[in-house]
Amino acid sequence: MSIFPKISLRPEVENYLKEGFMNKEIVTALGKPEAERKFETLLKHLSHPPSFTTVRVNTHLASVQHVKNLLLDELQKGLLVPQPPKYVTIKLVVSYISRKNIKKQQCEAIVGAQCGNAVLRGAHVYAPGIVSASKFMKTGDVISVYSDIKGKCKKGAKKFDGTKVFLGNGISELSRKEIFSGLPELKGMGIRMTEPVYLSPSFDSVLPRYLFLQNLPSALVSHVLNPQPGEKILDLCAAPGGKTTHIAALMHDQGEVIALDKIFNKVEKIKQNALLLGLNSIRAFCFDGTKAVKLDMVEDTEGEPPFLPESFDRILLDAPCSGMGQRPNMASTWSLKEVASYQPLQRKLFTAAVQLLKPEGVLVYSTCTITLAENEEQVAWALTKFPCLQLQPQEPQIGGEGMRGAGLSCEQLKQLQRFDPSAVPLPDTDMDSLREARREDMLRLANKDSIGFFIAKFVKCKST
Repeated sequence: MSIFPKISLRPEVENYLKEGFMNKEIVTALGKPEAERKFETLLKHLSHPPSFTTVRVNTHLASVQHVKNLLLDELQKGLLVPQPPKYVTIKLVVSYISRKNIKKQQCEAIVGAQCGNAVLRGAHVYAPGIVSASKFMKTGDVISVYSDIKGKCKKGAKKFDGTKVFLGNGISELSRKEIFSGLPELKGMGIRMTEPVYLSPSFDSVLPRYLFLQNLPSALVSHVLNPQPGEKILDLCAAPGGKTTHIAALMHDQGEVIALDKIFNKVEKIKQNALLLGLNSIRAFCFDGTKAVKLDMVEDTEGEPPFLPESFDRILLDAPCSGMGQRPNMASTWSLKEVASYQPLQRKLFTAAVQLLKPEGVLVYSTCTITLAENEEQVAWALTKFPCLQLQPQEPQIGGEGMRGAGLSCEQLKQLQRFDPSAVPLPDTDMDSLREARREDMLRLANKDSIGFFIAKFVKCKST
């Protein structure tokens, strides 16, 4: 059931995406009407959150069963927690659509689009995210919260009649005067959501040492990489460290995980996450991944970037991307130039990764976007550019196969994983239907109803 309008994009960006999803190969296979229907369905799905919240268990500190028991104590009564049987570091928590007719209040607050997206995933509203509030809003008032999806509301406005999307009701923790006092230290909760349109568990400060909020495809990437104890692993674009810490946990914290990011504050966040989760095998550096290859062959005894060629057993390139697969995303103001700017950067990073990978080493490439140019076209380019690379089957294989349009063979497409948000209808669920649903059906839906994501796995052949 569609609650929100489709994602709002600049016309040139929507046309660019449409060309990719209605390329010659797809239209030949599906027919033009079906290809167009699937594309429009995708745009609708992108504005809605997934129906499932995924949390990864830090098995380095506790067992899944122990954390499950702790989690059940934390969550409100009635939420279901089905556990995938095979991938023991991943747990699913159901979120669902509230079908109640929520009464809209006269007192309103407008939040920025990013804050609004977080609310739809279970967050409360924090003061910095509030853009506008009704003139007489006081602490304790019941407030209707709206998202300014196009970014047109002026900070501090007392009324906003532009395009806005209803997110639900909450209780104000601060008055309008306090929110717009201009105090830079005002960072606390502004509105506690009590009747969100999408009911979803809030994981704010819930078991922070044991749980890591992570979308399902993002959690699968580290399993596809399959790191082994004692190996030397490189996470080339690592911030904020979710995959880095997962890799270290899968290795039982035995070996070495090097994490790079070129933004200092993000590197500090990686270090904080490693410390919080009790992982000692991670070393994080503020360094540009495109320059990570040491050009002179002098032996490096410090173990800091840049690195000698063929230094790593496995490399994860979770590349910077246009992020067009993120959900929910009701509007994007990006220009076509911005959306298309990532392909060259990804290729520079990919080139560095191939050079740094040992023979017989594994390289996993992933993005959280849906564009053909950043996904399948990059695979086709890599296989041509680097004859030493071979595409590999993936385990676990949960997503769909790759998308046609880049000239890859059917066999090659089957070795890719593309998580397509439009693969399942938007669920029309309430608490009663969730209680009656079979565990197998819930897990099958959870595997498909995710963010847009892409994974490719390569192995580097021995030199002849």
